[in-house]
Amino acid sequence: MKDKKTNQKNKGQNVKQQKNKKKKMKLWKKILIVIILILLIAGGWFIYRTQKNGGGISGMLATVVGHDENTKKSLGEFKVLLLGISTDQTGVDLTDTIIVASYNPNTQKATLLSIPRDTYTGKTPSKATAYEKINSLYNRKHRPDETLEAVNKITGLGIEYYAVIKTEALIELVDAIGGVTFNVPMDMYYNDKTQDLHINLKKGEQLLDGDKAEQLVRFRHNDDGTSYPEEYGDNDTGRMRTQREFIMATIKQTAKPENIFKLGQILEIAEKNIITNIDFDVAKDYIPYIVEFNTENMLTETLPGENKYVTATSTWMFFYDEEETESLIQELFYDRDIQEETTENGETTGESNNSISKADIKLEVLNGSGNATKLQNAIKELEGAGYKVARTGTTNTTSKTTIVNKTDVKETLLKNMKDVLGTGTISSSEINNSKVDVTIVIGKDYK
Repeated sequence: MKDKKTNQKNKGQNVKQQKNKKKKMKLWKKILIVIILILLIAGGWFIYRTQKNGGGISGMLATVVGHDENTKKSLGEFKVLLLGISTDQTGVDLTDTIIVASYNPNTQKATLLSIPRDTYTGKTPSKATAYEKINSLYNRKHRPDETLEAVNKITGLGIEYYAVIKTEALIELVDAIGGVTFNVPMDMYYNDKTQDLHINLKKGEQLLDGDKAEQLVRFRHNDDGTSYPEEYGDNDTGRMRTQREFIMATIKQTAKPENIFKLGQILEIAEKNIITNIDFDVAKDYIPYIVEFNTENMLTETLPGENKYVTATSTWMFFYDEEETESLIQELFYDRDIQEETTENGETTGESNNSISKADIKLEVLNGSGNATKLQNAIKELEGAGYKVARTGTTNTTSKTTIVNKTDVKETLLKNMKDVLGTGTISSSEINNSKVDVTIVIGKDYK
């Protein structure tokens, strides 16, 4: 009797357990359905946002970092000073590679401008010393901002960012992406025991690993004194050309889709071997669009000038030509971003905006930033780009820079003004009582 009661009790417990199990199963099914729905919605949203951001890897990366379809439009041209230093000599950090680099995500155009390492930065040319060469500035106090200031004085570009790149960064990056295929322009054979530098490269296209890449970019001349052929660019000029072309090849290789998965490794290399003032929040905004970049859209040049021997100090020095430099800066960084106007059916009007004289546009620049220095910097940048500032003044403090079209100035020129300033919202006004074509109000966002 007792066994019968026990069996009935166990049977009741089993039935109860089965019911509880079924309830739990139903609950898990509901939870699973909700999870699947969330994933489908999230996945659908992600795909939708990716397509809105242009699709492909670029659109995917833009979505990951939180961009929308208007983010890229608000990004201006990014300029940075690249300083390459070799770390093989203790206590000596000469910046023998000095390059101004720019990238515009909207036009997908970029520029590399080499600054000769012997460029004079002093005030008395007749008594110029090696201490006043631009490649010595960083070595004095290890302050990249001093080199940045010198380059800005030469170019008038108002560059904000710098990146000091150690030799190890190049070696590790090239190895990380599986090497870089490059056409070595000549046989290179050079040995310097004091620097533990040994270069041995054969002419022709080949896959270079990190070690060979370092040999390539540091080469100036062979042990017997021979250097690059004259038509290529002798000695330092040839080396700067090789450096620029190798940078282009490395960018092209790094931007391949398969290297997207090596981004973490690449960032680790950068963190170890690069000193920079570029904020990550700034850099991440440009990363999604760099993967679209075609190196054929890159212009490369060298600062114009000539090498001269300073007899008083027995020193060779490079003196840049101010007039030619101003003209080159205008061509590289401003004029190339002005596009031809097109009609509604997509045909060009036949009139390029480059034919319009920027100096004919009457600009009014008002200071709404609360900082007098910002107004002067804005005027300098605009005039450096070829515009003429007709009048200036002060207005109420505002957070955003605005560019107001008061006549019929073409949109491409207004966008160019925005690129010059690096910020700005373009608008138009039907009323013009100021007798100027464009009024620019400098806000707190202008740097």
